[in-house]
Amino acid sequence: MEAYPSELLLIAFVAMLAPLIAELPSNFRLPVVALEIVLGILIGPHVFDLGSPDGMIGTLGNLGLTFLIFLVGLEIDFDRIRGRPLSLAVGGWFISFLLAMVCMLFFDAIGLIQTPVILAATALSTTALGVLAPILRDRGELNTDFGKYLVATAAVGEFAPLVIISLLLIPTHDTFLHTLFIVTFIIVALVVANIALHMRSSPLIEKLAHTMQSSGQLPVRMCILLQVLLVTLAAKFGLNIVMGAFTAGMVVGLAIKGNNEGELLRHKLDAIGYGFLIPIFFIVAGMKFEVSALWSSPLAPIQVALLSCLLVLIRGVPLFLYHKELLPEEKIPFAFYSATGLPLIVIISEIGVSSGLMPPDRASILVSAGMVSVLLFPVLAVKLRGKFVLPW
Repeated sequence: MEAYPSELLLIAFVAMLAPLIAELPSNFRLPVVALEIVLGILIGPHVFDLGSPDGMIGTLGNLGLTFLIFLVGLEIDFDRIRGRPLSLAVGGWFISFLLAMVCMLFFDAIGLIQTPVILAATALSTTALGVLAPILRDRGELNTDFGKYLVATAAVGEFAPLVIISLLLIPTHDTFLHTLFIVTFIIVALVVANIALHMRSSPLIEKLAHTMQSSGQLPVRMCILLQVLLVTLAAKFGLNIVMGAFTAGMVVGLAIKGNNEGELLRHKLDAIGYGFLIPIFFIVAGMKFEVSALWSSPLAPIQVALLSCLLVLIRGVPLFLYHKELLPEEKIPFAFYSATGLPLIVIISEIGVSSGLMPPDRASILVSAGMVSVLLFPVLAVKLRGKFVLPW
C-alpha cells in the first residue's frame, strides 16, 4: 500500500506540470496531451521506472479513457455537422479504410509489415477526436468552419472503427447471440436518447439545475450514472466499452442542448474529465509505451516511420473531396489533424494481442506509430497552418 500514494502523487504532479510546460514561451510548443504522454513515458517502467501503470493507477487510466470518449460524444453537435460535413466525413472515411486495406495487404504480402490486415486497416483509419477536441478548443478553432469539418471527420473516424471493433473484432458469443446483443444495446441507447429528448423541454431540467449550486450535484451524478450504465451494458453485451461511453456522451448532449444550464453542466463535467481523469489516461498510456519496441528488430524503426507516413496518406487522400470546403492553406493541417490517432490504436492493439491475432511486438510497432501521430502531427498542423498551399 505504501507504493500507491507515491505513484498517485507522481502522476498528480506530472498532470500539473504538463500544462505549465505548455505555457512556457517557445517556438516549438507541444499540446498538453502530447506532454502528458511524454512525461508518462519518462516516469514509466520502460525509462526511469518511477511508477507502474498497474492496479489502481491502471483502473484510473481506464476511467480516464471512458470519460474522454464520453466528453467526445458530448462535444459533437450533430445539428452543426450534419449535411455536407457529415456526408463528406463518411465518404472520406470509407476511402481511407479501403486504401488502408490495400496498403496493408501489399505490405503483408511483401513481408515488410506482417499483421492482421483488418486490424491494421481499422487502426490506420482512425482519428482521435478525444485528442483533437482539447487542442482545437485551446486554439479557438472548435467552432470555426475548419473546426466544423474537422470535428465531423474525426467523429466518423472515431465512430466507424468502433463499429468495426464491436461487430467484427471482439465477438465474445456466437454470431446470432452477438447480433442480438448489439441490437439490444442499440434499442436501449435509442430509448435513453428518446427520454433525453423529452427531458429537454421538461420543467424537471430546471429543478435539477438548482442542485448544481449545492452539494447534491444531481445532474453531474446522473451523467456519471448514465455513462457507467451504458459502459457496463456494452461490456456485458460483448461490445467495446468505448462504444458505451461515446453513446452516453451523445445522449447527454441531446438532453442539455439549448438549455441555459447546459453550459454549466458541461463546465463541471470538463472539470472532472480534463482536470482529473483524462490526464491520468494519457500519462498511463505513456507509462505503458514500450520504448524498446523502437529497436526490437532492425526493421522496427522503418516500420514505425512507414506506418506513421501511412496514417497521413490514408487520412489525407480524401482531401480531394474538400476542394470547395477548405482553403488551400488549410488542407495540409487538415490532413495532419485527421491522421492523429492513439486511443483506438491502443484499444485495437490490445484486442489483437489478447485474442492472439497480433504478436505483442507488432502491437508495439502499431502503438508507436500512433504515439508519433499524437506527439508530432498536431504540432506540424499548427506550424504548417497557412505556410504551404496545395494547388487544388
